[in-house]
Amino acid sequence: MLARRARRRYAAAGPWDDDGMPTEPGTTYPVGWEADVVLRDGSVAHVRPITPDDAEALREFHRRQSPESIYLRFFAPLRELSDRDVHRFTHVDHRDRVALIATVRDDIVGVGRFDRIDEHQAEVAFNISDHFQGRGIGSVLLEHLAMIGQEVGVDRFTAEVLPQNRKMINVFREAGYDVTHRYEDGVIALSFDIAPTERSVLVRLAREHRAESMSVRQVLSPRSVAVVGASRRPDAIGHRFLRNILVSEYTGTLVAVHPEADEILGVTAYPTLEAVPHEVDLAVVVVPAEKVLDVVDDCARKGVRALLVASAGFAEAGPEGVERQEALRRRARASGMRVVGPNSFGLINTHPDVLLNATLANQVPRRGRLGLFAQSGALGIAVLASASRRGLGVSTFASAGNRVDVSGNDLMQYWIDDDDTDVVGLYLESMGNPRKFSRIARQLSRAKPVVVVSSGVSAYGAPPGHRTRPTQVPPEAFDAMLRQAGVIRTENVHQLFDVAQLLLHQPLPAGRRVAVVGNSDALGALSAQAALSWGLEVTHGPVSLPAEAAPEAYTAALRAAFDDPAVDSVVTGFIPPLATVDSTVVDAVHQASAGSEKPCVATFLGLRGVGTGAVSSYAAAAAAKAAGEDAVRRAVPVYGMPEDAVRALAAATNHAQWRGRDRGRLVHPPGLHDEDVEAVVERVLAQAPDGRDLTREEATELLAAYGVRLWPARHAATADEAVAAADALGYPVVVKTLSPVLRHQTGTTGVRIDLDGPEAVRGAVESLRLRLGTLGTLGTEGIVVQQMALPGVICVLTSQEDPLFGPVVSFSLAGPPTELLGDIAHRIPPLTDVDVSDLLSGVRAAPLLEGHRGAAPVNRGALADLVARLSCLADRHPELARVHLNPVNAWSGGVDVLDAEITVRPAATRKDGERRAMT
Repeated sequence: MLARRARRRYAAAGPWDDDGMPTEPGTTYPVGWEADVVLRDGSVAHVRPITPDDAEALREFHRRQSPESIYLRFFAPLRELSDRDVHRFTHVDHRDRVALIATVRDDIVGVGRFDRIDEHQAEVAFNISDHFQGRGIGSVLLEHLAMIGQEVGVDRFTAEVLPQNRKMINVFREAGYDVTHRYEDGVIALSFDIAPTERSVLVRLAREHRAESMSVRQVLSPRSVAVVGASRRPDAIGHRFLRNILVSEYTGTLVAVHPEADEILGVTAYPTLEAVPHEVDLAVVVVPAEKVLDVVDDCARKGVRALLVASAGFAEAGPEGVERQEALRRRARASGMRVVGPNSFGLINTHPDVLLNATLANQVPRRGRLGLFAQSGALGIAVLASASRRGLGVSTFASAGNRVDVSGNDLMQYWIDDDDTDVVGLYLESMGNPRKFSRIARQLSRAKPVVVVSSGVSAYGAPPGHRTRPTQVPPEAFDAMLRQAGVIRTENVHQLFDVAQLLLHQPLPAGRRVAVVGNSDALGALSAQAALSWGLEVTHGPVSLPAEAAPEAYTAALRAAFDDPAVDSVVTGFIPPLATVDSTVVDAVHQASAGSEKPCVATFLGLRGVGTGAVSSYAAAAAAKAAGEDAVRRAVPVYGMPEDAVRALAAATNHAQWRGRDRGRLVHPPGLHDEDVEAVVERVLAQAPDGRDLTREEATELLAAYGVRLWPARHAATADEAVAAADALGYPVVVKTLSPVLRHQTGTTGVRIDLDGPEAVRGAVESLRLRLGTLGTLGTEGIVVQQMALPGVICVLTSQEDPLFGPVVSFSLAGPPTELLGDIAHRIPPLTDVDVSDLLSGVRAAPLLEGHRGAAPVNRGALADLVARLSCLADRHPELARVHLNPVNAWSGGVDVLDAEITVRPAATRKDGERRAMT
């Protein structure tokens, strides 16, 4: 029985040609199935469909396998693959028979395939290289095959596994699917539906997180570093990198690569990487751009795990550089290497076990608990210099340069697990995958504050060399995404560090109530006014002591503020009566704050920073430094002006409230029929492959599949047709023009309401004809007749599939708030019930929903349900390029969707899909 099963697995039942070889229909290679993936150990593999050209590589893969692995896969000791076997495995139709291979350095290290059993079921099998088992290749291949299976109409996978093949059994069981199994004839038969489940999604994301975190950890904590392009000239970049690594007292093994030198700066030099007698974890590449690709090939042969490419001359330099940068990405990933750069300023890790300064910065911040990320080299210099001036300590720093591979998303994955990092600061000049950023940032923000300064999120705003997609959504959507993820956005680097120094050294505020204490009426007034403008509540003070008050009086006033139960935070300010600040006042602030769990911010005019950095010019500096790390952690952050202090405090307060909120549950309203939506979409795309706008009938059918009723409406070209339509719909009715210029304008230019009989309808049609004819806008669009809705608040709901962000859901109130004031709220699906509530409350006109001037409040639950349905529709069906519900009448009894415009287009590939893949 086992032999027969092995034969059935190994040679399918036709169709066969005259030579006994399986024949294949004409197929198109599915490029979209290719992907680079990070494995469990942090290395990189390439996943792609198998091709006939892989025949010899497949034979070699099979020869390298142990007898045990071959038997576990094929249930037979097949040491060699026959020509018929190889043809069968390498010739697939990408529908009924699908095969993927995982490669590293062009060698096949894993094979996964499925063969369709019937229309909705397929048998799946895997074969992983003995040398690569335990790295998660089987799990990756299963994820990708499941996604492909859904794409080609397969709903369920089956597999037959020998009982002793525990590793493969665990691949299925641990994937998060509901696996059923039975033991029959010495074989375990497994089966499971491949549609994503909540658990399978969580498993996939957890695996992605662990792999990417491990990958970055290896980049930041190399055991050995080689500077390729090290120079003996002191002014050369290669010399500066080598010197800074050396001076930082790097704890690992450091070597230089130079074609002629035996040593540079006392560091042993080798003519080539291959001549280095030990393994190299990180290669710092500082050769001219035209030589970088040759170095990448050398690194691949050496087995280097990661590259830091400081060289410029890539995508920022024009078309030739773009091509060179893409080649760098392809070659590095094909060889299993991560890349920081090109055009990178470098990496820093201040941990005592590493002590790596692989940057161009001669001086770096002291060791601390701030993780920093910047993209461009110039801003990397500015970020590090600003941290040093303020006395802020850094745990790790990375400059991504052109971001060909390692990005801010990767660093955030690492910082989630890094016990040495408490706060994260990001300077983003572009964003390649906002959906993934939002997902990771939300997880990170729950444990560690994330502070972002961003100069652009689109191809227009991105610096040359950054790979990104254009975006069609307004900047407000990006702001909403950050707020949704709990990220603190600042306007510049100055504000980033204003916030970071508070978050690093003070507890989070418990509420919005603040006390203001100082020795100046003017300073107190400025502080209080700033607090009010940022949404804080002044509940204590302002207390203004005399300018000449003794430190004891200052201490007493501060302690009274900290002890006040109506106070959550303290804002203090001091203007020295002489040219310098009395160090005893500084000490008084620190001591009062140290004894409280309430945060404190201070304004000492002309100073900025924390701990020793804030008082470095005073006699108290030595004492503060001697107090050790614990004292520095609770040091009071000092600001040059009260507005800066209060802005930072407001940001910390908002973050604390976000963190303390109920995060809600993902919305999933009942009655969502995706198959009915897909039927409409497929029918439309079959008629119009490039997509088109739906007719009202099609829109009605599509929305009904998601439990949304689009109110009936009838077109009319004449008064008689309008009356007939009104009679059929029932009075009272509305008659409105279909002119695109006027259909959604406020006022009565293009609409006549509350028509209660045939004569009223005829009069309305004639009135519109005369009015619109006079304006020259009647055209040939005609009019539409619809039943009159009850009075309510007219809303607008939209979902848009953006090339960069994916689906974006927007909400506003119709009329001037939307059209003139841009009062529109945005959220990025998937949404929780809390997100939905925030979306509805996110417009300035939201009070109208709660009742205004005696009006009844709208049915907020019904409106929230409609938003939830639209968000799920947009999230699950990327072919819906735009869904525009306008007008939506929200009233006390429910919501009425009166009109809808829906556009269907072929779905673009989303950046954060249902499989693990590097972008």
